[in-house]
Amino acid sequence: MDRRYDGDMSRYGQFCPVAKAAEILAERWTILIVRELMCRSVTFNDIARGVPAMSRTLLSKRLKELERAGVVERRPEAGRSSHTYHLTEAGEELCPIVLEIGLWGHRWARFRVDKDDHDPALLMWEMRRALALDRVPEGRTVVHFALSGVAKNARRRFWLLIAPSDAEVCFTDPGFGTDLIISADVRRLIAVWLGDATFAQSVRDGNIHVEGPRRLAEAFPTWLEPTPFAAQGLTGH
Repeated sequence: MDRRYDGDMSRYGQFCPVAKAAEILAERWTILIVRELMCRSVTFNDIARGVPAMSRTLLSKRLKELERAGVVERRPEAGRSSHTYHLTEAGEELCPIVLEIGLWGHRWARFRVDKDDHDPALLMWEMRRALALDRVPEGRTVVHFALSGVAKNARRRFWLLIAPSDAEVCFTDPGFGTDLIISADVRRLIAVWLGDATFAQSVRDGNIHVEGPRRLAEAFPTWLEPTPFAAQGLTGH
């Protein structure tokens, strides 16, 4: 007897809780949207920056699906017509699960990373949201990243505009002068971000070049909280 499920193609036709959870979470991009919400991206634009290869139409569709599933809720912004996205209690329970998936991927799926995965815009966005703003200098600090080894037609230059109250990734020179210039092959910088090397050792080895005041150059890695998947911290020796 043919027992293949012929109903909704997004469903498995099984009562198993694993199957029911997979119907919500195993759609393409969905787990990454949960990751973004875990990382305190709450506006549509911020979530989109964390999944730059995803179309905005599909992102809107997936967010609506997660809302219907009770994983995400929308909250109106006071005095504005826009709204923000937040994990519900059910969504918050996914956080340690997503973290464990990431740790598993760090241990067992790294061999699948190729040059097309070295997304410099995503790296800059991750660095921006990892900034511990209570550690940055007073006033404004501008860090210019000049990256090599990026995919064809990908951006090579970024500016991280840092202030104690906020930080922003700029795709063009913000016009405030530059305090630090960090030059690196994007693969080397990602390796540091993922804990395969430390920032300081990469500078000593000549894989990362930093131009600017020594106090800022030495302090920069300490402004960033390392990814939970990093085996070594940015500030290690």
